[in-house]
Amino acid sequence: MLRRLLLTGLAVATCLAGSLVAPAGAAPRAPAQAYEAVIGQGSTFAALAIRQWTGYAGARGWPVSYTPTSSVQGLSLYQQNLADFAGTEAEYSSYGLAGGVSNVPRGYQYTPDVAGAIGIFYNVDDQAGQQVRALRLSRRTIARIFIGDITRWSDPAITADNAGRQLPDRPITIIYRNGQSGTTALFYDFIQHTIPDQFSAWARRNGFSTSIRIIQLDTSPGFAPVARGYSDQDAIATTVASPAGKWSIAAVEAAYAETSHAQVAFVQNQSGNFVQPGAANISQALETAGLRGDISQDLSGVYANRAPLGYPISAYSYMTLQCAPGKGPNCRGRYNRPGKEKLLADWLRYIACDGQAEMGTGIKGYSALPPQLSQEIANSIGRMTGRPAERLTQGNCGNPRFNPSFRLPVSGPAPVLPPIAGGGFGGTGGPAAGAGGAAGGAAAAAKAKAGGGSATTGTSDEAAAGLSGAAARAVGGGTGDWLKSRPVGYHRPGAGPLAKWPWVVVILVLVTPLAVGVLVGAVRASNAARADPRAPW
Repeated sequence: MLRRLLLTGLAVATCLAGSLVAPAGAAPRAPAQAYEAVIGQGSTFAALAIRQWTGYAGARGWPVSYTPTSSVQGLSLYQQNLADFAGTEAEYSSYGLAGGVSNVPRGYQYTPDVAGAIGIFYNVDDQAGQQVRALRLSRRTIARIFIGDITRWSDPAITADNAGRQLPDRPITIIYRNGQSGTTALFYDFIQHTIPDQFSAWARRNGFSTSIRIIQLDTSPGFAPVARGYSDQDAIATTVASPAGKWSIAAVEAAYAETSHAQVAFVQNQSGNFVQPGAANISQALETAGLRGDISQDLSGVYANRAPLGYPISAYSYMTLQCAPGKGPNCRGRYNRPGKEKLLADWLRYIACDGQAEMGTGIKGYSALPPQLSQEIANSIGRMTGRPAERLTQGNCGNPRFNPSFRLPVSGPAPVLPPIAGGGFGGTGGPAAGAGGAAGGAAAAAKAKAGGGSATTGTSDEAAAGLSGAAARAVGGGTGDWLKSRPVGYHRPGAGPLAKWPWVVVILVLVTPLAVGVLVGAVRASNAARADPRAPW
């Protein structure tokens, strides 16, 4: 009898506790045996975003791992069947990988995963010995620095960008990425577009090919007079921000400013404004990006985008995946392990929707994809599985940009510099502008719209090319009135406070053993009393 009571109580408690595993609104869990581990490698540009997404997977028991090495390394390992997916900033052909399309028997597709930007990180003091926190650089000045044409911080071009304020006469140290890198390719694409003639002469002097993208700088370590290479973006950002990085500059994915606390320059865009890579600035710039037929990107329109607050060194990142024959120009076969395909499909579905919610809000330096690119992820899942693609909407997708009232955080233009007689220009901008920056951004946008020209001092001396020929169709997102309201809050399904029933279950789980103990004690006392002949009836 006692044994049955104990087992019954334990079973009830276990069943009630089990209801806590999947509270209402939580993401459904597939049986563990349905998934097989998937391994990815590649892009460091998207690494902080992918780290967030693999963390989500790990918390749910989904075996997804990712190693940030480089886009080129990721594509190479995918090509050799040593990775289930690759992170990359461009396609096989532009990297000049051996064999290109014909040498990837498993086939592939590119699917966008996040929008990001390359920030110009720096560490420099002004003439008064104070750290500069509002450095302004035109696109042309940046390009000339990174091909070694501008070599000292006192150069007249840097002085002109900063309204006549001359920095100390110290040599510029370029901190760059060792080995092959998609971020290197993205950044030198921007330089090639900005100063094409100087770029070509520099490439020839340093033995770089102009028929494919520049993916590795240390093949010609003399590309700049003073330069130091590091193995990854995190190390680059940390070095620039440290005392050892004084008088240095680097081109790094903007999200690394958050972890390294490095200063990020205000870059002059085509409208003449100096802006930082905030989420809305990235999104606004990418409204003039284009997608080719294989979903790879054309950024020529981004560099010359005249949006008042667009950040000109913005780009998308991709994942490279298998896909069913006939579903795309390079689709040659589905994954031969159903458990891998199932896990990738479920994980990509999360990335397309809830995974975008942290981009630009929880994790700075990125921006949530516009709805049409979230839909492109859903289309990629369909191509991968050979099934019709799910149609994403605000009702079934947690990407906040499906909500027409959602507004991305904005980094306004550089703060107004005090008169030169007032001293240096440390500024208050930093990696992210506050409410004042947003207000300044609105003023700059209104002034530009009214035809008032640049809201900042100086004008761009660049002759950046616009869209050529028929250009590429716009794929960016956003609306024309995103500056009119504050960003709205966003809560993932199931992430709110616990409902009352889980608390009831917790209480029952705690009370049940006590109640069973009391009941057992009472039964034992009663039996003992009956067995005692001295006990009264």
